[in-house]
Amino acid sequence: MHKIKVEDKEFEIFLENDTLNKRIRLLGIQINVDYEGKCPLFIGVLSGSFLFMADLIKEINVPCEVAFMRVASYEGTSSSGNVKELIGLPDNIEGRDIIIVEDIVDTGLTLTHILKTIKEKNPASIKVASLLLKPSALKYEIEELEYVGFEIPNEFVVGYGLDYNGLGRNLTDIYRATEA
Repeated sequence: MHKIKVEDKEFEIFLENDTLNKRIRLLGIQINVDYEGKCPLFIGVLSGSFLFMADLIKEINVPCEVAFMRVASYEGTSSSGNVKELIGLPDNIEGRDIIIVEDIVDTGLTLTHILKTIKEKNPASIKVASLLLKPSALKYEIEELEYVGFEIPNEFVVGYGLDYNGLGRNLTDIYRATEA
């Protein structure tokens, strides 16, 4: 089994890049069907979503636009429970079909904050595409969570945009922390 070390933690392979790409291709097909005749605005949540967002956008055939926002709620390996908006939303989202792109949804605190902020700007519709979802960690019901790549156990993961103390985002596969 392929293991890696990021700072003081050991990780083992969890989802290989080929598996990620196949699932993202299917999500793209679903979005293309759902948004036929529309021009959705994809808003990536930085920094974790950038690789997923790039690969997802490559699968989109309908006209679309791309923007990014950044929020912070993580310290170390667990959510701090605080949400701070750092880089705001685009101004022109009234009447638009919005797709929020997240790397991972665990407690749902950050996403709930983002959705509330976007709803105040009167979009036509709002959906969420998340590569990963930790159902057992979810503390908020999120009706807009329409496109989910993988449901995973409540384990700490790194790679493919996900980080541990800022490191590991560049890994092409997703790894999970080992107990060691």
